[in-house]
Amino acid sequence: MDVPQLLAGFGDWAFDRHANVLSWYVRPLFLIPLAWSAHRRSGWGIAGTLVALATSVFWFPAPARPDPQVLEFLDFEREWLTGPWDLPKVASSLLAPLALGAYCLAFWRRSVVWGLVLLDLMAGGKLLWGVVVGNGTGWAMTAPALVGLLVCNAAVLWGVRRLRSRRVHPAAEPPAPLVGSSGPSGPAGTTSWPR
Repeated sequence: MDVPQLLAGFGDWAFDRHANVLSWYVRPLFLIPLAWSAHRRSGWGIAGTLVALATSVFWFPAPARPDPQVLEFLDFEREWLTGPWDLPKVASSLLAPLALGAYCLAFWRRSVVWGLVLLDLMAGGKLLWGVVVGNGTGWAMTAPALVGLLVCNAAVLWGVRRLRSRRVHPAAEPPAPLVGSSGPSGPAGTTSWPR
């Protein structure tokens, strides 16, 4: 078995499927459960969401007739990933995992403002990278990036509003036991008073 050839075959298969624009619309949406998992301080939720985010590039079938702009951007992205790696390229490639880590940390610490700032910077940064470094090929991802950005911002703001409304209007307290009933308050006919 030739491992490099196997990896190249997997890369071809994954990039062919990533040409399906549905994966471009779905991927940003994983930032919603990522924020929720970080807010709930669930390491498993964060890990599961990151695995889903990484594998979602090949969830959808390869399109029968891919968009030429999408193919042009994917060709650029593939050349960038498989080309020579120097220090500036390594440094710039570390921005994505660092930004995702900072995003998780912001929601872990319940800082919604910083979480939204990072969300917007990540979306804008990816688009800017594709346009500038990709010599304009990144314009192909404008619609999916902006739709994902709007949906993610709206979902986070909705979640914050919902959490705040729960704090203002907590669930009703359980009814007090009837006097003369048996149960945790004491035997029948007695009342347990707070001390």
